[in-house]
Amino acid sequence: MPGYGLPRSTKGLLAWTWAERRLTQSHNYWLTTTRPDGRPHTMIVWGAWVDGCLYFSTGAQSRKARNLAVNPHCVVATEKAHEAVIVEGEAAPVTDGEVIRSAALHYARKYKPWKLDPNMGPIFEVRPRVAFGLREKTFKSATRWIFDAVKN
Repeated sequence: MPGYGLPRSTKGLLAWTWAERRLTQSHNYWLTTTRPDGRPHTMIVWGAWVDGCLYFSTGAQSRKARNLAVNPHCVVATEKAHEAVIVEGEAAPVTDGEVIRSAALHYARKYKPWKLDPNMGPIFEVRPRVAFGLREKTFKSATRWIFDAVKN
């Protein structure tokens, strides 16, 4: 992060487990997509962080779904800015029944009685490309993680 005076070494950087804990525990996620004309669109979604990806659903005709159909690139951020995790990635519709069942179990525990149900609208999987962790108490520990394009 040029210009912020952050150290050049890795000493004091945040662990990925720190970020995953916040991604798992966040109740609301900020999702930013891009309209076809290039303007951004940000909305809150509920979701479940499972096996390194965020799963959420939305209405088939929602602005989010229409934006992602044209451009899958998106940004997801946790709700607590003082310990923020920001994920840049790509969203893809999920059709694999096993993946949906796994994500739905986590979602149901988190949002009971609400369910992650493909009959209510498409379910998306956001795979991270890059993520940033920012902790207000220790700003100099701001951390960036870069991910392979292929899900592990």
